[in-house]
Amino acid sequence: MSNLEIRDLHVSVQTEQGTKQILKGVDLSIGEGETHAIMGPNGSGKSTLAYAIAGHPKYAVESGSVKLDGEEVLTMTVDERARAGLFLAMQYPVEIPGVSVSNFLRTAKTAIDGAAPPIRGWIKDLDSSMSQLRMDKSFRERNVNEGFSGGEKKRNEILQLELLKPKFAVLDETDSGLDVDALKIVSEGVNRAKANTGLGILLITHYNRILKYIQPDFVHVFVAGRVVEQGGPELAVRLENEGYDRFLSNVNVGS
Repeated sequence: MSNLEIRDLHVSVQTEQGTKQILKGVDLSIGEGETHAIMGPNGSGKSTLAYAIAGHPKYAVESGSVKLDGEEVLTMTVDERARAGLFLAMQYPVEIPGVSVSNFLRTAKTAIDGAAPPIRGWIKDLDSSMSQLRMDKSFRERNVNEGFSGGEKKRNEILQLELLKPKFAVLDETDSGLDVDALKIVSEGVNRAKANTGLGILLITHYNRILKYIQPDFVHVFVAGRVVEQGGPELAVRLENEGYDRFLSNVNVGS
């Protein structure tokens, strides 16, 4: 059984005012096939956690550990983390001019697996995933995310998730900017990936609406750089009804 263990993680970032500590001792354990939702107010450090796990150079890990199946992730390069089985679906997917979706995906799959996938089977899998995500086949030859709508960018992120087959996926506000139809399609893609591979999911969101489609096993409330409460799906409903005021009375949310 694969496992992603985050222990006492402290992370800072450089700002115009100097070094600012964002994460202040995060503890989290995600097992194979589990879905963990992180919810919290703006500025609480949710995206910082995502990018620290992925290895973004802007974020400096001061202490703590992130272990994937017992191996320390924090000593790995970004590409080594991907090959080990980590995946990040970004809140704001970037455009890559001059690189087609099909070339990008096959190159990434080759780098992760160590060998190029057989072309006939690869095209079949690509077309099948694109069809299920309601993506026209013309997207195969379009440059990655260039000229894509917000919903198309998010579908393209989930297309990568389905084809690259990581062990653990961090979904950073994948629901932001999606209408109801796109939200359902994207959620179905995440659920397929989990059903097909036993994917472990760390889902960062502000809203309960995506959790109606992607059922979480655990919900964690994130405030001021740490987990302050944990529960099941019912906690997300309570947060939607009550907000975060009860957690903020003695906390500086901007920390």
